[in-house]
Amino acid sequence: MDYASPIVGNEGTRRLLLGNEAVARGALEAGIQIATAYPGTPSSEIADTLSKVAREFGLYMEYSVNEKVAVEVAAGAAVCGARALVSMKHVGLNVAADTLMTLAYVGVKGGFVIVTADDPSAWSSQNEQDNRYYALLANIPCLEPSSPQDAKDMLLYGFSLSEQLELPVMLRLVTRVSHMRGVVTFGQIQEKKSCKVEFPKDPQRFVMVPANARVRHVVLLEKMSSALKISEKSDFNRIVGRGRIGVVTSGASFNYCMESLALLGMKASVLKLGIIHPLPARLISNFVRRHNPIIIVEELEPYLELQVKALSRAAYNIPLYGKFDSLLPRHGELSTRKVVSALSRILHKSPSIDFDKIDAEASKAEKLAPSRPPVLCPGCAHRAAFYALKVAAGNRAIYSTDIGCYALGAQPPLSIGDILICMGSSVGLAGGIGKVVDDPVIGVVGDSTFFHASIPGLINAVYNSHKFVCVVLDNQTTAMTSFQPHAGTGITGMGEQVKPILIENIAKACGVEFVRVVDPYDLKLAISTVREALQHPAPSVIIFRRLCSILDLQTKRRKGEKIPQYRVEESKCNRCMACIKLLACPAILVAEGKVFIEETLCVGCGICAQICPMHAIAKVGETN
Repeated sequence: MDYASPIVGNEGTRRLLLGNEAVARGALEAGIQIATAYPGTPSSEIADTLSKVAREFGLYMEYSVNEKVAVEVAAGAAVCGARALVSMKHVGLNVAADTLMTLAYVGVKGGFVIVTADDPSAWSSQNEQDNRYYALLANIPCLEPSSPQDAKDMLLYGFSLSEQLELPVMLRLVTRVSHMRGVVTFGQIQEKKSCKVEFPKDPQRFVMVPANARVRHVVLLEKMSSALKISEKSDFNRIVGRGRIGVVTSGASFNYCMESLALLGMKASVLKLGIIHPLPARLISNFVRRHNPIIIVEELEPYLELQVKALSRAAYNIPLYGKFDSLLPRHGELSTRKVVSALSRILHKSPSIDFDKIDAEASKAEKLAPSRPPVLCPGCAHRAAFYALKVAAGNRAIYSTDIGCYALGAQPPLSIGDILICMGSSVGLAGGIGKVVDDPVIGVVGDSTFFHASIPGLINAVYNSHKFVCVVLDNQTTAMTSFQPHAGTGITGMGEQVKPILIENIAKACGVEFVRVVDPYDLKLAISTVREALQHPAPSVIIFRRLCSILDLQTKRRKGEKIPQYRVEESKCNRCMACIKLLACPAILVAEGKVFIEETLCVGCGICAQICPMHAIAKVGETN
């Protein structure tokens, strides 16, 4: 049988999967009934993989408008007894936290697992926050896998644990586990739960007014006491290897530890913690007493270190090393090299590998590779919109920008982006900046981000008479995370066609009086519209709408349409480099002092032809 999805296969099948794909497979084996998500790297493949097989396996999948809503939709199903999965990147949990904190009090009936994918080193994020603390704060069990097989197995266990305790359970991934590939052995796919799914009317449990909340807090604490007993006996908390030295670790850090010990030729007992909240206190205390020294290896914050030290008060004479000794950093991803270096300092043993020699070879290779800074794609409509903003508002304007591929506009020469904090913040920030400065203020936000978290900011701006221009870059997809649909696209996570929600209608409903929809490829109209909006005495909204150039290119190729090409007429080009200096389109190159357009990259947007002062750029087959 030919399966299109890598996660589809019979029991016993072994397949090389991403960590995120392994989570999706685990969801099928757990027999979930509902999956929700807001896409965000490094978590996106979980929802994307489930979206493609949802119909085949009879589960409901949706890309929710934001993470808070995703948790609420999944929680609504779970309190009725259905198994529900919700996935998001680490900062998404900040958005969902309000619901999650009290959901822990209310509890669930069906299994509820929330997957958070942390991003040490902030490869595709605005911060490196350590979401293990959210499990501690909400007081819910947390599991941390170190491989794709671990991820699948722990997800399955998470649903059982959730139903046993009637609590939400967190599965914490990091980038190196989400995007690691490993062999995963498939288990049996469970039938959907046969028990009746219904809402259990129980106001004392589900209505969190103060009198009920105080009672449910005690219930939560009692459940976590039970979770502690489970953690003490769990096979996910186990000792690997044997030696006088003791290493305490979890998640991806376990892999670095094992490789480092092998490189150093050292024998050690490694306590691999799979349940990281609640930590198995007795297991840890006994482990600490029997080993010397103790070394704690973990990424980001000293989450384990603080608790291991607290749990090992009676064994304070045993040396215990970690981040407070500055052996390992509290920022960025760990690596085998960092762990080897830390162990070498503690154990006074040199590694068999010469890192300096590797550095020297790497340095030689780096010199051969061309510099490839991240840039907007050829033909990206955002580039045209930014050019229009720059011409109309200039450098004096203050640009608050947002989370999405358009954040690349902050780089020269476009330089549209003076402040960026989090999803949807550009609108609120623009309102605040506009209240205290006289310069023009422009808030830039993408279409998916507008639906995610910008609407309250826009309502606030209208009601409180803020003055700024809100520019919505509508490329009709969630481009940054692989083109997931959103409320404005007219398609759902199940692949159904629905009526799209138009951003201009929302803006008008919020009370905005100046609302315009403009094609950014029409530079003349785009510039004049920005200038008009800047004169408006209240908040104004301009929606620059043009399909993402990658999707547009894919569509044209599928239809067999010819892709127009542009070229530089050398006889007219005076080499002023305006096309290079003002647009920075990767399709426009310079060789031996001459400007030319790389035909394999040009998508025929024609923006360069509109800005060339010498009219030296023309469509192939046409002349200016």
